[in-house]
Amino acid sequence: MSSARRVVLAAALAAASLTAGCSGVDEASAQGLARNDLVSELASQLSTSGTLTYSAAYHVAGGARATVVQAQNPSRTAYLYAGGRVVVTETGVTECRGTTCTVTPPPKPGTPPSTTVFRTAQQTGMIAPGTVMDLLNAASLDTEVVAESRDTTIAGHHATCLALSGVDDAAARDFSACVTNDGVLGSFQGTIGGATIDIAMTEYSAEANDDAFRAPPSARVVDRRSAPAK
Repeated sequence: MSSARRVVLAAALAAASLTAGCSGVDEASAQGLARNDLVSELASQLSTSGTLTYSAAYHVAGGARATVVQAQNPSRTAYLYAGGRVVVTETGVTECRGTTCTVTPPPKPGTPPSTTVFRTAQQTGMIAPGTVMDLLNAASLDTEVVAESRDTTIAGHHATCLALSGVDDAAARDFSACVTNDGVLGSFQGTIGGATIDIAMTEYSAEANDDAFRAPPSARVVDRRSAPAK
C-alpha cells in the first residue's frame, strides 16, 4: 500500500473513531439532560402548591399524623405535627412547641420562610414542601444523579414520583418524592440531618380551616417581633 493511501486510511479511521466517541458523549449528555428535565419538571410542579388553598393530612413514620393547611388572600400556611405547629403569615412566623408559641418577624414579601423554622417539625418526621423543593433543585443541577420515575395514586390523586440517588450538594443524597397533579406533596422518603423522614398523604381537601393558623387557646404566646418605632 502506498504511503499516500496509508495516510488517507489512517485519517478515515481516526475520524470514524472520533465520531463514535462523540456519539457516546452526546448520548450520555442527552441522558443527563433527560434526567435533569424530569427533576426540574417535578420541582416546578411542586412550586405551584404555593398558590393553592388546601388541607393535606399525612401519615408519618411511627404512626404519627401531620397536616399542612394553606390559604390565600392573604397567604398563610400552617404545619401541624405531633407536639407543635408552625404558622407562616404576612404578619409573622409562629412556632409552637408544647404550650408555648413564639412569634418572629415574617419572611420578606415574595420569599418563603427559612427552612430552619421547620427544623423541629422535621425531627418528628415531617417535612415542608419548600425543603423538598430545595432538594429537587439541587438534584436538577447534578448531571450525574440517578433518577427513576413512576406514576401512582395517592389519596385518590394521580401523582408523579422520582427516586433520586447520588445527589451532590444537597441535604439528602438519596431520596424519593411524589407530587400530585395539583402540585401538592404526596409523599417523601429520605434522611435529613440524621432524621429519617417517611410521609405519605392520606387525605386531601381544597378547603382550609382558619383555626389552623391560630395558636392553641391555652398556649402562652411570646412575641419577639420588633416593636414599631414611636
